Amino acid sequence: MLLLILIATPLIAILASLLIRSEAWLLEIIAMLAAPVEFIAVIGILIHVHSEESYDYGSFLAVDSLGAVVLLTVALVGLAAAFYSTGYLREEVRKEIIGFSRVRQYFVLFHLFLMAMFFAVVTLSPIMMWISIEATTLSTAFLISFYNKPSAMEAAWKYLIINSIGLLLGFFGTLLFLTPAAGEGAARFLDWQMLVDSAGSMNPMLVKIAFVFVLIGYGTKVGLAPMHTWLPDAHSKAPSPISAMLSGSLLNVALFAVLRFKMVTDAAIPPDYSRNLLIFFGMISILIPAFIIIVQKNYKRLFAYSSIEHMGIMALGFGFGGLGAFGALLHMIYHSLAKSVLFFSAGNVFLKYGSTKIAKVRGVLSTLPATGVILVTAFLAITGMPPFGIFITEMYILTAGAAEHLAVVTVVLVLLLLVFAGFLRHIVSIVFSKEEQAPLPAGGSGYLTTVPPALMLIIFVAAGVYLPEPVKTILSAAAALINGVGG
Repeated sequence: MLLLILIATPLIAILASLLIRSEAWLLEIIAMLAAPVEFIAVIGILIHVHSEESYDYGSFLAVDSLGAVVLLTVALVGLAAAFYSTGYLREEVRKEIIGFSRVRQYFVLFHLFLMAMFFAVVTLSPIMMWISIEATTLSTAFLISFYNKPSAMEAAWKYLIINSIGLLLGFFGTLLFLTPAAGEGAARFLDWQMLVDSAGSMNPMLVKIAFVFVLIGYGTKVGLAPMHTWLPDAHSKAPSPISAMLSGSLLNVALFAVLRFKMVTDAAIPPDYSRNLLIFFGMISILIPAFIIIVQKNYKRLFAYSSIEHMGIMALGFGFGGLGAFGALLHMIYHSLAKSVLFFSAGNVFLKYGSTKIAKVRGVLSTLPATGVILVTAFLAITGMPPFGIFITEMYILTAGAAEHLAVVTVVLVLLLLVFAGFLRHIVSIVFSKEEQAPLPAGGSGYLTTVPPALMLIIFVAAGVYLPEPVKTILSAAAALINGVGG
């Protein structure tokens, strides 16, 4: 029943939002009611998964420990984004940048985006998962081009074309995995467990080719380099709450798809194959952003390249296996929290300064004190400074790889230092510098745009200090699935 509520709530919110003709406050109420319901449903699912190992609804919907982790990130970021969006859009309307029709369009697409991500995680069908992830592309393309500026339109088209091509490759890989079903009927391979159970009879060469297509295809959506080129443009042009959801939720859902197929691949052939591929793409995804971050001139693109780096860190963790998989899953949660804080803070800065260029933003700590403190803290968190949780997860991941991949771990440590140095340079300039600049307009930050990032930061810090035992249990079970233990 909880799974039905999870899918039905955003659908009802979409239909209700379409019926609103002129009252923006009703759209806000719908969003601020739907998001908590979805979050409570996910918490209920997590409780059930903790006690029963999985939560099923009929023959087509189910959540195991891996799905529960991803659902948690989607629901939590979605909850914060729903409230933050309300304050963010109110300020945009006040400045006469957008009108009611744009606000309604935003919330309809917002709910559609959430529903597609939820369904991608809970469906048992690989084909339906692909359709759902493709639906996220269509809904978010219109959100990226929300302001109808030439640069935003270009970013939306780039996002649409690159991700559609990537997902077509992923779909081809999916069909290759389903090929062994040809003699027995496709219905036999309707769910993931049947694919895993049938993996032993699959042609090893076909499995290797299929996984490459899946990794490149869905890896495009994950933002793994060198398929990452859409991500900085899309994240920098979308409204800030959508940027938070793209980085904090959507990338996790796409990585979830890769991990599902990794489990099938590891059941068919030795796991070294999938692990080495993940290590390779993980390394490239850390290497490229590390150097681009140093010379970045746009703070939203800065945060976007940070997302690519962190997806690379997660890919490394899953590639190393063992403790690395546990660390990567925990890293997924921490990254979702910290990156949403960064993008919400970026939204506050944009509302005040009217620019995303680093050179045009100075003295945030004095202009927006609360946002300045949150931004500095989130910077320390996202770059893995102790005692924040990301420092712990990175140590888990690097420790897991040190025995067999010492050279990789050494290079990664150097790259992480480069990332910190580049980030530090930009954050100091944005937050502490007090160069002469034009007088800034009043407004730009209210309680609805300050409280959500503050609460997310508090949750992040608290989770780094104390992780509830049920969450640890679910993470351990999910890591065991990915590592092929008890699968």
